[in-house]
Amino acid sequence: MFEKKVVAITGAGSGIGQALAVQFAGLGARLALSDINQRGLDETLSLLPKHADVRTYIVDVSLRQSVFDYADSVGRDFGFTHYVINNAGTSVIASFQNVTLEEMHKVIDINLWGVIHGSKAFLPRMLERREGCIVNVSSVFGLVATPGSVAYTISKFGVRGLTETLWQELEGTGVRAVLVHPGGINTNISKNSLHARAEGNFERRVAEANLRQMTTPPADCAREIIAGLTAGKKRLLVGNGAKTLHLMSRLMPDGYGAVMKKKLGV
Repeated sequence: MFEKKVVAITGAGSGIGQALAVQFAGLGARLALSDINQRGLDETLSLLPKHADVRTYIVDVSLRQSVFDYADSVGRDFGFTHYVINNAGTSVIASFQNVTLEEMHKVIDINLWGVIHGSKAFLPRMLERREGCIVNVSSVFGLVATPGSVAYTISKFGVRGLTETLWQELEGTGVRAVLVHPGGINTNISKNSLHARAEGNFERRVAEANLRQMTTPPADCAREIIAGLTAGKKRLLVGNGAKTLHLMSRLMPDGYGAVMKKKLGV
């Protein structure tokens, strides 16, 4: 299914993006890997098979032109992109009272506008050929809200709204959209995330509680995503707690907040 297919992945220098790159390479895919960090891309390259057909690109997904240039470059280098995986992300642990507007803009620009830019840049060529797949990485915090991660939660609910809209608009076009809700993935997002300027005891407790939930290895998450793509699913619930939180959001839409606060110890 993936042999010789071109797969573009943002945020490919670490975490889920890196794990996806390694596994897609093992399946014979041709890779167009992007990240804002060259060191991360170099690390990913070192993990790939020597025969892998891969090119790397420095991309800031928060900038529209950077992402559109990426799509154009991939088109020139590979001819066509069969899969684009909008995965790059960041976070900041802070209450709404403490988070600054600048911090919120940064998280939303990367997590939500990055996905919008990637979807918008690659979609026209897919529609022309009536072929392709847009994979947007949301989060379990795109299923339920949680205290202390307001900017991240807003961005991930936005990714969900965009992708569920694409489900409807792309029907019958030959192009599909897939929504991924990872939960509890043991990645470097905590290290690479923004540090709140107004951090207090509340933020520290939330950060510690979130870290305790990050138990699923990125390789396992990537394996589940690829299995879901192979099976043709639209929504992929992967990693620790994802299925439980999805069920909770449906059964307790107005009351799950008390459970979330208790779990976080806040």
